[in-house]
Amino acid sequence: MKQRILGLDPGLAILGFGVIDGMGTSATTAAGAEVVDFGVVETPAKTPVGDRLCTLHDDLHSLITQFKPDRVALEKLFFYRMGNTILVAQARGVIMLVLAQHQLLPVEFTPAQIKQALTGYGNADKAMVQESVMRELGLPKIPKPDDAADGLAVALTAWVQR
Repeated sequence: MKQRILGLDPGLAILGFGVIDGMGTSATTAAGAEVVDFGVVETPAKTPVGDRLCTLHDDLHSLITQFKPDRVALEKLFFYRMGNTILVAQARGVIMLVLAQHQLLPVEFTPAQIKQALTGYGNADKAMVQESVMRELGLPKIPKPDDAADGLAVALTAWVQR
C-alpha cells in the first residue's frame, strides 16, 4: 500500500518541506521510499510577523491541497535562542492550525530521533543526516537548501518509524 508523507521543518523565516511516497510493509527501513517533491516556504524578515504567518498558512494549505498527504511528520520545537524560539513557536501554531483544518494529526520527532532513525547515531551532525537522506532516497546530490533536506529527513523518519 502506498503512503504519502509530508515532512515539515518548522520555521518562520524558512519552513522546509519534503514529500515522499512509501511503498511496502518492511518496517525500520527506508526501502520503498521515493521523493515526490521538496522545497521551502520563505517569508521576508522585514515583513510584519502577522503577514509572515499568513504566508505560512496560505502556502502550507496549498501544499496539502496539492500533495494530499496521508501522514504528516513534524520536527519538534528545539529551544536554543529565546527570541527565535518564540517566532518558531508562532509558526508552529499556524502549522498545527492548518493541519487541523485538513484533519491531519502530525507525528512528531525530536532532532535526536531523526538523527538516530537515519544514521543510527542520535548525535550525528547535519552532514551525516543529509548524506543519509541523499543515499536512502537515491538522489544524485544532497537536497538544497538545508531546510528542504531537513523536511525530507523528517518525512523519511516517519516512513522508517512506521
